[in-house]
Amino acid sequence: MRDDLSETSFGPRWHSGPLALYVDAFSRRISELGYARSTRQEKLRVVADFGRWLARRRLVVADVDEHVVVEYRGRSCRRGDSTTFVDLLESLRSAGVVPRPAPATVECPRERVVLEFGRYLVEERALSQASLNNSLPFVRGFLAQRFGAGPVVLGDLRAPDVTQFLLRKVHSVGPGRAKLMVGALRSFFRFLRWRGDITIDLASTVPRVADWRLSSLPKSLPAGDVKRLIMSCHRATVTGQRDYTVLLLLARLGLRAGEVVAMTLDDIDWEAGELRGQGKGGREDRLPIPRDVGRAMASYLRQGRPRDCTTRRFFVRRHAPLRGFANSMAVCTIVKRALERAGIASPRKGAHLLRHSLATELLRRGASLAEIGELLRHRLVDTTAIYAKVDLVALRALAQPWPAGGEA
Repeated sequence: MRDDLSETSFGPRWHSGPLALYVDAFSRRISELGYARSTRQEKLRVVADFGRWLARRRLVVADVDEHVVVEYRGRSCRRGDSTTFVDLLESLRSAGVVPRPAPATVECPRERVVLEFGRYLVEERALSQASLNNSLPFVRGFLAQRFGAGPVVLGDLRAPDVTQFLLRKVHSVGPGRAKLMVGALRSFFRFLRWRGDITIDLASTVPRVADWRLSSLPKSLPAGDVKRLIMSCHRATVTGQRDYTVLLLLARLGLRAGEVVAMTLDDIDWEAGELRGQGKGGREDRLPIPRDVGRAMASYLRQGRPRDCTTRRFFVRRHAPLRGFANSMAVCTIVKRALERAGIASPRKGAHLLRHSLATELLRRGASLAEIGELLRHRLVDTTAIYAKVDLVALRALAQPWPAGGEA
């Protein structure tokens, strides 16, 4: 049951000053976020002191914003105060008494170009935020190296500028990141030419990276190691049950880390036994939930997921604030820690390791590439083709015997 802190618990002094009418709403908010009672008491003390400071300064609630908070915190900066004021501002803005800040204007010319390119990728090419996170840092770095703190004259860009940047960067990143880098620059130069900022076809001057997609084997674990990995979770604990459920979804359904992060309570159709998820490109997929996965999900909901949290995300942080995972790194960290607990040495430690392991094991059991591609929700057959190289039985039948006594 929710344990709100109220005026009856701490006296009217908590409900004085400009924030008096909004203390209870703030108390309910931090209770819903899962903070312990002692932490909530400390946060309310901070807000009460802030309210008295506002009264001395003759400020009203509508005056409260990030700048006022910074001025107040200049008096003292204690651990935890920053999250207190983030929650307070959100509570006041949700109540409509404090306006939300207008989007910040970008003063840096370089950053303005990067943001315009980002909007183009979203609006014209429908790329996801993950794609932007992979592309924009390279463009930002290129513009910083070429123009520094000076004016950005895009019409002055020439092929040697591209070559110098790539020669400087290519040795510090792996083949995969190098492919992302040249792809981002090529797309950026096409954008500039489409917009009329440059007349030279700089995209054609960006070289290709010699990292052929089918040149390596997909990294995977044998079925026995995957089982050890999953069973390493201490399911008697809340965290262990949550991590066990996450690992099952990765290993049995081949979900991507981002899909696990984005899962919501509304994505589960318990009657049909299906999981609805957003795949790449915003495509909606429906996957059957295996019995063991369904049992693990139900156990997590009954015993592990906090009951009072307001987020609709399926998986929730263990400690306050009780919200969904921030990003895919949280899921990759779960996999990495499970590998360490199980004592499994693997060159890859991210969530995709279990997706590859699922595909490899299915192929060894006789599943076709088409069936694997359907389960993994690949749009192109070529994407699944890499797993053909781990089907040693089929490859052995294709191999020609070395001619005895023949010339090499």
